[in-house]
Amino acid sequence: MRAVLCKEWGGPEKLVIEDAPSPAIREGAVRIAVKAVGINFADLLLIAGQYQEKPAFPFTPGMEAAGTVAEVGAGVRGLKAGDRVMALTGTGAYAEEVVVDAPRVLPIPAKMDFCSAAAFPVTYGTSHVALESRARLQAGEWLLVTGAAGGVGLTAVEIGKVMGARVIACAGSAEKLAIAQQHGADHLIDYSREDIRERVKAITGGRGADVIYDPVGGDAFDAGLRSIAWGGRVIIIGFASGRIPQVAANILLVKNIDLIGLYWGSYSARNPALIRDSYTKLLRWFEEGKLKPHVSHQFDLQDVAQAMDMLRQRKSTGKVVMTTGTY
Repeated sequence: MRAVLCKEWGGPEKLVIEDAPSPAIREGAVRIAVKAVGINFADLLLIAGQYQEKPAFPFTPGMEAAGTVAEVGAGVRGLKAGDRVMALTGTGAYAEEVVVDAPRVLPIPAKMDFCSAAAFPVTYGTSHVALESRARLQAGEWLLVTGAAGGVGLTAVEIGKVMGARVIACAGSAEKLAIAQQHGADHLIDYSREDIRERVKAITGGRGADVIYDPVGGDAFDAGLRSIAWGGRVIIIGFASGRIPQVAANILLVKNIDLIGLYWGSYSARNPALIRDSYTKLLRWFEEGKLKPHVSHQFDLQDVAQAMDMLRQRKSTGKVVMTTGTY
């Protein structure tokens, strides 16, 4: 099978495509014939050696995949060969086959295509747990989303809207904001030419944002913190800008602010039931037409460097997906 291999830390240009042996099936797992894989910002951190986890070389990156079940290991119930599924792989998705523990594999709705399924698990899962379980977003609250046209940002816009929030989308261009508006944003802020604090103040009638969802860090985080309402919550998703912000504790004290971190990937081991419940709700919302995964670019697995560079250069919106060419 074809597989993407990381043999040294670096950027996407360091990755190689090789023929590799198919991974061995194991008890409690399923083999998936991969049709499509989603690319995440965390994959860039992983291959650069900057992620929370550092696999041994050589390894195949890729945290999510969609395809069909090719083989079922001993002890697996509820899945069978031929089932259309999506999976949280951790690593290993950038290949034509991957073996995944059965609890991390979910059947996909009949009307969900493989590219949408590959774009679904990480970003929607992250945003839903962040907004519902961590930030405790309530209907009618003001939700400010930075990086609102990116992978997680766009799903936060959609999910926030489904949850009844009034959504303010922040992005760096009119084109990106148009995507956010198409996915439910009520108000738009172009932070390449507008002052976030002043615009949020005007939009909310001086109240500020109740919840700030921030996958960007850097200047966007700083501006968002100045835009928060009394008693507001900031949910930290990541630092796509490259700068990890520092927060003066007196700001948190004066405005009674909750500063909340989210390492969503840790929930699979620490609270898998929460993840399963989250996906049950998310897939129901998809079937009801409330969630519409946005894939801006699609590449063949062979073009992994180009595909990942789209994300690194912030030239994509929503998700970038690679396919194996088998459907």
